[in-house]
Amino acid sequence: MKIDIVSVFPEYFKALDVGLFGKAIERGLLDVSAHDLRDWTHDVHHSVDDTPVGGGAGMVMKPEVWAECLDDLLGLEPVEMADDGSETPDPPEADLSKPVLIFPNPSAPLFTQRDATELSRAGHLVFGCGRYEGYDARIPRYYRAQGVDVREYSIGDYVLNGGEVAVSVMLEAITRLMPGFMGNPDSIVEESYTGSNALLEHYQYTKPAVWRGMGVPDVLTSGDHGKVDRFRRDEAIAHTDRLRPDLIERLDCKALNKADRKTLMALGWEVSGPHPRKRAD
Repeated sequence: MKIDIVSVFPEYFKALDVGLFGKAIERGLLDVSAHDLRDWTHDVHHSVDDTPVGGGAGMVMKPEVWAECLDDLLGLEPVEMADDGSETPDPPEADLSKPVLIFPNPSAPLFTQRDATELSRAGHLVFGCGRYEGYDARIPRYYRAQGVDVREYSIGDYVLNGGEVAVSVMLEAITRLMPGFMGNPDSIVEESYTGSNALLEHYQYTKPAVWRGMGVPDVLTSGDHGKVDRFRRDEAIAHTDRLRPDLIERLDCKALNKADRKTLMALGWEVSGPHPRKRAD
């Protein structure tokens, strides 16, 4: 996978050289380049922002600088458009053989494990790191109109100083799903949010079996793998019920086995419909 990252602080991404990500770069699984947006400026101050049209606090990142940079990275020629901003172009059909342009944005849809799984199959990802009050809204609109698959994602209900942290989060979530990235691919099979019937992961324990007077659940030391699997599944369901009942509501009841249904009903869920529904009592 080829990865291009555009930022006014490209040195931030030196941290990618460590751990599994760094090893994937060394092995040639990833080809990563961090670019300084200021390299595409032409004024003496290397300005990348200007005041908001219509007034207001802060500064907004300029479209002309971003466009020169992205045209180079995406191999596009400049196009003059007749666009008064009143319509949003329909996104093109996803084609992961072509570059995907991604901007972190706290006002965008939430980035999920499903998005990470899809993007792990892409050949070329281009990330744009916003700063200040963000980037000019015409930038993603322009590139969508040119047929580029443009994604804007939020990583949570909070605001950061810039997109660098969010890009790092998305990169780790995406690349760890690539074949060959993890030393043991089985380690990602039962994680939180994985699969169509996603649950939070069960709790994990290691040796010693008793630590500072606290023991692990007896079933985990029983040697009965069937009971261990059922215990972990029940714990995942109960953990999800406590913290993320919205994930329970998305489960497909047809895909649940008899034991799953029994556990959910004991927790107060009705499982006779297409999706679980919390009982009023």
